[in-house]
Amino acid sequence: MLIYIVLYDFHSHSFHSDGVLSPMELIRRAAVKGYYALAITDHLAAGSLARVIQEVSRDCELARSHWNILAMPGVELTHLPHKAINEAAREAKELGAWLVVVHGESPIEPVEEGTNLAAVKSPYVDILAHPGHLTPQVAKLAAKNEVFIEITARRGHCITNPHVARVAGEAGALMLLNSDAHEEDDLLTEQLAKDILRQAGISSRKFKQVLEHNPLRLLQRIRRSP
Repeated sequence: MLIYIVLYDFHSHSFHSDGVLSPMELIRRAAVKGYYALAITDHLAAGSLARVIQEVSRDCELARSHWNILAMPGVELTHLPHKAINEAAREAKELGAWLVVVHGESPIEPVEEGTNLAAVKSPYVDILAHPGHLTPQVAKLAAKNEVFIEITARRGHCITNPHVARVAGEAGALMLLNSDAHEEDDLLTEQLAKDILRQAGISSRKFKQVLEHNPLRLLQRIRRSP
């Protein structure tokens, strides 16, 4: 069955953290690749929130005004003490972040235990990224609180995609595919998106849900936010 996919991507990095490109260049390259929407979500904590959100917001606004792409300023709260996540997410939203991603308990990094749970409990968090060994408890809370669970294209983090997809699916949690791009070659294509979902064990009949319906649901929430 032929399925055409619109490209939405809510997780990427510029040179404000560990990415290679400026926010503007990353947005431009995504636009040329046919993206409908891209969020710039650099790794941030309390000390850098205000500065980076302000700078990325200005670039995103300029891109939106001239190019046919919905460029969004966001953050990825990374390696915070789990007890600090809710307050940092609240502050990020107040400073102008359109969405908040939390760096989940990936098996390849020493993320503090309890991070996944803190993320899905927070009313200010939109996406739990690469959650590693996602538990049914966390997945059920994510479903209840409408925190989106990420299926990731990022090497290393993606090794638990099949587990994440299974547990999130059983809990009825909303899943998204994100690139976690750090450079141009990491950006999604339609074929890459489908391949990653297949490798995660997600059937083709669910592609539209994960790649289009759920992203639109998140965008509707973002647009309702103050």
